[in-house]
Amino acid sequence: MECSARMKRKFLLLLSLMLPIVAAAQNEFCNSRNEAFQDGEQLYFKVWYNAARLWIGAGEATCSVSKTMLNGHPAFHIVGEGRTLKSYEWFYKVRDRYESWVDISTMQPMKFVRNVNEGGFRIYNNVVFNQNIGQAVSTNGIFRVPKCVQDVISSIYYARNINFKEYKPGDKIPFSMFLDDEVYHLYIRYIGKERIETRYGSFNAIKLAPLLIRGTIFQGGEKMLVWVSDDENHLPLRVDSPIQIGSVKVDLMGYSGLKHPLSSLISRR
Repeated sequence: MECSARMKRKFLLLLSLMLPIVAAAQNEFCNSRNEAFQDGEQLYFKVWYNAARLWIGAGEATCSVSKTMLNGHPAFHIVGEGRTLKSYEWFYKVRDRYESWVDISTMQPMKFVRNVNEGGFRIYNNVVFNQNIGQAVSTNGIFRVPKCVQDVISSIYYARNINFKEYKPGDKIPFSMFLDDEVYHLYIRYIGKERIETRYGSFNAIKLAPLLIRGTIFQGGEKMLVWVSDDENHLPLRVDSPIQIGSVKVDLMGYSGLKHPLSSLISRR
């Protein structure tokens, strides 16, 4: 029971994503149109773990987008999958799959499925969102949720459509997330712009610090840093975060089906 409670407070890595508490009445994840991604986009990431100043390739992750219909309504089906490499499974085995069905016209989640196996601890939760009445129906019950509530995956893709030109360094961009039958009021802090060198190449990037909830792996607060491409795609380029033991780094290593040219790329490695 204690382990389960800790896991419920965990804010997902990647994929998850990457991303973005202020007053619950504030929520800037409403009424956005998608201009950042499209049907057929696929992203590939690699995860490194650092302990004793040695970076070790520990895992990999993918994100894909496809158009579909859900209950007769057009939706994006977004899938994020993460796994540890076989050579690293002796330490901590991960097999995670997250799925989100997002309303194409409003960018609000309609359905979310979490199916994870982390170190032998399994979680399955199927959530259907009734955004019009502020309700989430999960595997475990019925819950009230605020307007424009997001899930782990939808929040990442919604955040890619933020117009960062409207913010100045230090500004907070608040949103609400429903995860493991609880509502969290979170924010993304806009840090500014900088050039970043990743294992894929050199980029002009936008630097962000999402608020994290302290859990079994990640430390709480704004210790995670996220860089996204400074172009119309707003691709996640790098995630860098301390964890309970050591730190992790996630780099974009490949992509296909982008909606816009990756103009932020300065040079390839």
